[in-house]
Amino acid sequence: MSAFDYCFSTLGCSELSLHETADLAQRHGIAHVELRTLSGTVDLIPALTVEFATPSRFAAFLAERGLKVAALNTSIRLFGSTDLSAVEPFIDWAEAADISYLRIFDGGKQVGLDEMTLAARLLDDWRALRQSRGLNVDLMIETHDALADFEQLLAFVARVPAARILWDTHHTWAKGSDLKTLWQHIAQNVVHLHVKDSTTDSDGRRRYVLPGHGDFPMADLLSILQSDERQIPLSLEWERHWHPELPPLDDALKAARGWWRQGAF
Repeated sequence: MSAFDYCFSTLGCSELSLHETADLAQRHGIAHVELRTLSGTVDLIPALTVEFATPSRFAAFLAERGLKVAALNTSIRLFGSTDLSAVEPFIDWAEAADISYLRIFDGGKQVGLDEMTLAARLLDDWRALRQSRGLNVDLMIETHDALADFEQLLAFVARVPAARILWDTHHTWAKGSDLKTLWQHIAQNVVHLHVKDSTTDSDGRRRYVLPGHGDFPMADLLSILQSDERQIPLSLEWERHWHPELPPLDDALKAARGWWRQGAF
């Protein structure tokens, strides 16, 4: 991989509008953002409607600012759902702005064969809908809950080999997965990466820290990804929306400059 599409999630600056987020991205020389929150809410479509009124105006703003949205992040969970119709409000916005992916969560904890089978059926239904409507946007599933577990993730991609995966590298690593071994199994499925850093407190719990101040093996991750020729977004997920005690995203992006570029080539 000759370069990364460096990116950040708006989970770290949830108080900002997209206009303000664009200013933040420009200050840090970042051309890609991942939309999870805007103007204080995780309800993206109402927030986008207030700010831009229509998908076409949203798309025009992004073009004017030279900003690319890597993904619209929904709160939808794959495991436990009976359908994926909740993605519908996101589709017009994604299509207008040429956004490649809608993020859905995996959900669940221990996922059995029946749940895997239902999930596969739901994704088959999505693919049929996507084809019938000629959509460009696709779904990617984050390794957040059940799929942060090595064995369950491998079972899932074996059951659904066409699945697009948002690999939260920290989540899988914190649960004991070796980055290189996991990448060898899921490389062809991964279309987006989350990175963050943490350290272990005296009680054994992980606590998020500024990039480069914790234990996450970023240099190892970048080395593993070097052979991949794709421009996969490498997105800093600074979870300040859920952890308001964290420093501002501006500080995290400054710290990330050296951390996530230490393996640049």
